[in-house]
Amino acid sequence: MKFNIITPFPEIIEGALSASILGRAVKNGIVEYNIINLREYGEGPHKKLDDHPFSGGPGMVMMAGPIFEAFEKELSDSDTDKRVILPTPVGVKYDQKLAEELSKEKELVFICGHYKGVDERVVDSLVTDEISIGDYVLTGGEIPSLAIIDSVVRLLEGAISDPESAETDSFSHPLLDVPHYTRPANFRGMEVPEILLSGDHKKIEIWKNELRLKRTKERRADILTENKG
Repeated sequence: MKFNIITPFPEIIEGALSASILGRAVKNGIVEYNIINLREYGEGPHKKLDDHPFSGGPGMVMMAGPIFEAFEKELSDSDTDKRVILPTPVGVKYDQKLAEELSKEKELVFICGHYKGVDERVVDSLVTDEISIGDYVLTGGEIPSLAIIDSVVRLLEGAISDPESAETDSFSHPLLDVPHYTRPANFRGMEVPEILLSGDHKKIEIWKNELRLKRTKERRADILTENKG
């Protein structure tokens, strides 16, 4: 699977994609990352990427020209249909279901916006998916793009050494995950729940299911409502 990331700050992306599961996925031939430096397509001697909005008011808007040029020169020769993702607060809410959907694609493109956002003509002409990772504001689209990439890569065959572990993570299961413990059984007076040391796998699974439901009711009751719908 190939991930193309258009960004004015490639250094933010490079470090994250070279480490841990994301880095190993490249070494194992599972994924390919193509980081496109948008600054190279900026206008004028100063490689300008943004300008004042026509509506007036504070803030700057990323210009359409550099983004279109980067897209056309770097990606237009591919014969693969590509979903083009713009992380944005006005997008659809990202969840595990969408991660699973994206993991079935052969190629994805991410456009990392900054400032007040990108010129809407980029959205109208290039973007297929506007996605929000949460109701808060970040400096740019790099971190949301990385979050989406991470969640997709871990779903690809061979990316994780223990696929069964991934299948039991929160949001892979309809309910939130349970707490996890490892050795020692007693750390500074804090003990692991006795049931986990019992060796009775049937009782342990019942305990986990009850705790999943309790945790979800307390922390994310909206998940239960969505699943009912």
